Amino acid sequence: MVKNFNQIQQDLQKEKLAPVYFLMGEEPYYIDEITNYIEKNALSDDQKEFNQTILYGEDTDIQTIDHAARRYPMMAQYQVLIVKEAQHIKKLDELRHYCQNPSPYTILVISYKYKKLNKNTKLFRVLKEKAVILESQKLYENNIPEWITHYLKDYEFEISPKATVLLTEFLGNDLSKIANELNKLIIPLEKGTTITPEHIEKNIGISKDFNNFELQDAIGARDVLKANRIVDYFGKNKKENPPTLTVISLYFFFSKILLLKTLKDKSPKIIASKLKISPYFVDKHKLASRNYSGKKVVEIISLLREYDLKIKGVDNASIPEEELLRELIYKILH
Repeated sequence: MVKNFNQIQQDLQKEKLAPVYFLMGEEPYYIDEITNYIEKNALSDDQKEFNQTILYGEDTDIQTIDHAARRYPMMAQYQVLIVKEAQHIKKLDELRHYCQNPSPYTILVISYKYKKLNKNTKLFRVLKEKAVILESQKLYENNIPEWITHYLKDYEFEISPKATVLLTEFLGNDLSKIANELNKLIIPLEKGTTITPEHIEKNIGISKDFNNFELQDAIGARDVLKANRIVDYFGKNKKENPPTLTVISLYFFFSKILLLKTLKDKSPKIIASKLKISPYFVDKHKLASRNYSGKKVVEIISLLREYDLKIKGVDNASIPEEELLRELIYKILH
């Protein structure tokens, strides 16, 4: 049976355990969360010594897994067998023989990361009938702010829209990395706190004033002074603010401005939906759309492609990255 993360999590919390879990997909965060929960909670500490086994895909095979899964537990209702990095196991399809008739005394967890099992295989057909399957999907970056909001809400924290975008800009869509940073962020804060860019700057070290999001704002508003200050800061802190990421950030920003210009219905709700942005940022995008003509936006997107190659060293052997970025921002604003 295919279940989503929340369904499996709720079952585990109610101690409703299945004989086989097959956890697969491009996003390792959910796979690790379920695996770790079973590893920590399915057995008591005194039961784990004799009844919990962890194997790794590169160091095991189907015969070893089968033999281990068919053992009887010692002084416990069942044993737990966890197979990590199962994507490296050879002849994995042969696992179907065990899964057709799994032991009622074993909880078998298969962690199959970074890809999905072919649904046309005999193993998948058996798993669908006999096991709990998780398909862990990678989230697109535009879904990350909402994910951050829900994650913090579970811990009784709120977060401002600007703060979610700042975190997304800095951390990307690696959920494990984001969760680790959020956990560090909330340690010194009281429950019920609304997290702001100031909290992020203080506890994570992301500058609330000098980041790609603020640069987008400055360029969108044609605030030359603010944009130049940010670019100067980037030039002095290249490690934290790589020019290539700044160019990518601006490319996506102006691509959205170009899309905005094509919309017939420019109501805030439609803009937020079509551009996949928070309603909080609609006015900023509308301002940028007024400040730049369609022709200029197309020109800017072309410039961003050109300077992306230059910053990566194509057709440029001497000009430093920070100087190329300054040059690019000047051409965008003038």
